[in-house]
Amino acid sequence: MRGFRRLGMKLTKRGTKLGISVTMLAAWAVVAAAQDVAAGQEVVHAASRTEAGITSAAITENADAAAAAPAVPGSFDEVVDRMVEREHLLLAQMRNLRPLVETYVQDLKADADGNPVPVHDQYFLGRLDLSEGPEDVSFLSQSGGRGPLGKLSDLFSLRFQPKGFAQMVVLDTDLYKKNYTFTYVRREFLGEVRCIVMDAQPIADAPPGRFEGRIWVEDQGYNIVRFNGTYSGHPSNGFYLHFDSWRLNLHPGMWLPAYVYSEESDLDSGSGHFHVKAQTRLWGYDLKAAVKSRNEEFTQIVVDSQIKDQSGATADPSPVAAERMWEKQAEDNVVERLQNVGLLAPAGDVDAVLEAVVNNLVISNNLALQSDVHCRVLITAPLESFTIGHTIVVSRGLLDVLPDEAALAMVLAHELSHIVLGHQFDAKLAFNDRMFFPDEQSFRRLDFKRRPADEDAADAKALELLKNSPYKEKLATAGLFLRALQQRAPDLPNLIRPHLGNSFAVGTNTRMEALLSSAPQLDAQRIDQIAALPLGGRIKLDPWSDQVELAKAQPVTLALSREKMPFEITPFFPFLTRLANDRGEKLVSAGSGSK
Repeated sequence: MRGFRRLGMKLTKRGTKLGISVTMLAAWAVVAAAQDVAAGQEVVHAASRTEAGITSAAITENADAAAAAPAVPGSFDEVVDRMVEREHLLLAQMRNLRPLVETYVQDLKADADGNPVPVHDQYFLGRLDLSEGPEDVSFLSQSGGRGPLGKLSDLFSLRFQPKGFAQMVVLDTDLYKKNYTFTYVRREFLGEVRCIVMDAQPIADAPPGRFEGRIWVEDQGYNIVRFNGTYSGHPSNGFYLHFDSWRLNLHPGMWLPAYVYSEESDLDSGSGHFHVKAQTRLWGYDLKAAVKSRNEEFTQIVVDSQIKDQSGATADPSPVAAERMWEKQAEDNVVERLQNVGLLAPAGDVDAVLEAVVNNLVISNNLALQSDVHCRVLITAPLESFTIGHTIVVSRGLLDVLPDEAALAMVLAHELSHIVLGHQFDAKLAFNDRMFFPDEQSFRRLDFKRRPADEDAADAKALELLKNSPYKEKLATAGLFLRALQQRAPDLPNLIRPHLGNSFAVGTNTRMEALLSSAPQLDAQRIDQIAALPLGGRIKLDPWSDQVELAKAQPVTLALSREKMPFEITPFFPFLTRLANDRGEKLVSAGSGSK
């Protein structure tokens, strides 16, 4: 990294934008060193949320009720009463919210050393709708799978009974004291939030599907912030998974579902025994408010007849300039639409880190581009990258698993090459009516796949860019990542399968295959050989604003080779914090959660 800093400082003399890499890319290096991603630790940091974002009367009532509630219940029974009341209020509020819900499932089998490794996967993305019971609007064309995971398709696509996936988010739609026995356990901190811990067991004659496990209740508003367990009994057409469900304080008085980790290691089905893990994330809670805020901007416009155009343009653009403006309009239309849907994160610090790497490639290769290149983050888990005009898009999942900055540079060099080579971007999207489609049709209406010939040309150009870049001596790790991807791709088709761009791997063929020759052989037993990280190890997502930032997990030395877990699912352990004031500004957390 020191060598890169020296080169970066030297190159800064040739371009004013490169200096950002010295400070911001250091964060990438710190994250790459933090191998404690097996715990899935996610720290929630400062994020502003405007009061205009709350449009529902039920949501406003939530904050008011929290402020008016008695400070300290007189008994454990009163704590339970308050908890039940708050949970029913949450259910009412959730009926006015339609967050995106993403679930990624991996089926695991023991390898030769007895360690579980993924052998199959499934992926689901939809919008949760609790207005008339648990339903979803799927973004994907779901098809029933074969084998044990085929039975999980209905479970994780949200199309099932109210006692299914929706309960992993809201615990129980019929949560009353008469249905449960609650037992006090202790007080415990989750991050900065002190909680009352209790066990919940259904009464003896309760019907199947009641929650059975442990509940954490924060001790100010008495909202449930975590529940861990399963459901009682056995449904007639399937089975219940164990799960660990987390909520975050996303607005004053509101603790909304954010993460669910599910695992079952001893399930027996008609086709045999299997082990399954799943990560579920929710985001996009404030999307409607964001659209409303833009609509309300019109009411704030002050018309002044004396104002003149200050653009500096003195004549109509030339035909070439007009063509570029038309393509830019198409690019802007798509970027705005993807962000409004909740698939693209708003511009932020992670984009600046990616753009710093792109700038290193541009300056070190003396590239002359007609306009600046921008980067954005696709919030979904499947590994993909693509370009929209002069905007490079990289998925959260891909950023999570890349082992270091050189591997990131490989991804960005490929996409930058499409721009440098002038590969065509379909400007038909400059017609705004082409953006008028339901959110759930986004993957079907938008397609940024390239022709095979364009992909091959971009690979060749990317290799040229990398050989002239600050990353030329570190490309072995990029090749090692491709080798690990090549090995895992047949078993993880849904993680590798893109929804908007080209696939990173097809069968045993990968993008940028020439880098494989410089990569060492994979050695699963070598603790110091990190080919890829687990999912969730690098990027933190704010479920309210959809902002993303780099995780700041503390570096931990691996003790066992099985702790490497490339491309694998791990549990969630977010560091809980409270909102500091009525504006919804978060307290800055001082550290990450403990295992």
